Parts: sequence; C-alpha cells; structure tokens
Amino acid sequence: MKKKLLLLEDDLALNETIVDYLESIGFSVTSVYDGNSAIDAIYENSFDLLLLDVNVPDINGFEILKKTREQGSSVPAIFITSLNSMSDVENGYDSGCDDYIRKPFALKELKLRIDTILKRDFFHNASDKVQIDTDIYYDTQSDLLTIGSDEVQLNNKDAKLLKLFLKNRETLLTHETIYENLWEYGEEISESALRTYIKNLRKYLGKEKIVSIKKLGYRFTTK
Repeated sequence: MKKKLLLLEDDLALNETIVDYLESIGFSVTSVYDGNSAIDAIYENSFDLLLLDVNVPDINGFEILKKTREQGSSVPAIFITSLNSMSDVENGYDSGCDDYIRKPFALKELKLRIDTILKRDFFHNASDKVQIDTDIYYDTQSDLLTIGSDEVQLNNKDAKLLKLFLKNRETLLTHETIYENLWEYGEEISESALRTYIKNLRKYLGKEKIVSIKKLGYRFTTK
C-alpha cells in the first residue's frame, strides 16, 4: 500500500518537482499551496507524513503543525524551509516536527529523511507507550493495551485500527480510508469485519471513544 504524504509548498515549480519525484518512487502525494488548504487536507484525510514549507500564505507551517498537535494528531512531519537560524530550527522542533530540511536540497536527501521517519512504524511520540485515558495505555511496539491492572494483547487488525485512530484523533476517518489502511493489497475487504474491530476497541476503551458518523465513518476522541 502506498504511503500517503501531504506536501505544502507555495513555490509552484518546486511543488511540482517534489510531487513528480515522490510519486515516481511509489508515494501517494496530496499537494497544496497555502496554509488554509493544508489544514483542510489534514482534517479531511489520513496521512502517513506531512511535508510542510514554513513561509506560505495564510498560516505558516509552524502554526499549522502546532494546531495539528493541539488537536491530538501525531502524524510525523518534516519542515521544508529556507530559514536557517538556530531560533528557526528551535521553533520547528518546538511546534512538533520530526525533522527539518533546508532549501536547496537534493531530492534523494528528502527521500532518505522520509524513509527514516516512516521506518519508525508509528508516529510522533517520544515513548512507545501512548496514554489514551487516565488508566489506559497502549504500547505501539508490542501492541499491548494496559487497562488499569489488566493487559490485553491486540490482534493485528485491532492494533492497526487503534494506531490509525491515534494518528488521527478528532478527525473523521471515512470507511474508505479505514479499508485502505487495514487491508493489504489482495485481501478481501469486509464491512462486517470492520464493525467487529470497532466493537472490540469500544469494549476495551469505552463506547464514547469511537464516534460513529452515519454513512461516513468514525471519529476517535479522547475528550
């Protein structure tokens, strides 16, 4: 399955060059040219990685990522920028980025940075353990869910679904997006199986954590 990237870059020529390159090496890329469009795209889609230019119209890249992190999203992010002072670098990491690449750069260097982050197999988090609620923790490496003093070993699909939800907290995930992320190429997609995985997670986490949006999909909330 192709990894989905969001590219925010207001330089039309550079945007097109990066998109052409990344798509040629197997990524699926959604490209936008201003901050408001980036926020809309992040809200409406599930991405594996964000590539954010900093100096763009409407809302700069730093503020976009801050807003995204405040809403609970942990999708990894790389800033692409011509800014090069130490304070700019600090601002980038303070806003929640995973890496920082300065213009001009070689496309192969960008690929290496993307590959390195995606190999982490999860998302922007300092620890393998993610807190879901007061007494609920999830270990992203072992797929072990700890609920108070109890431990639950999640199966493959339940774990994939929980990781997808945690990457996209407070965001509507359509049925199609969930299907694309849970089922591998060649596997038969099953609507009834998805309902079972949702039921399983609700049993562990509480029904209120996974909100059904009629005919559209689901939203994971920790509020």
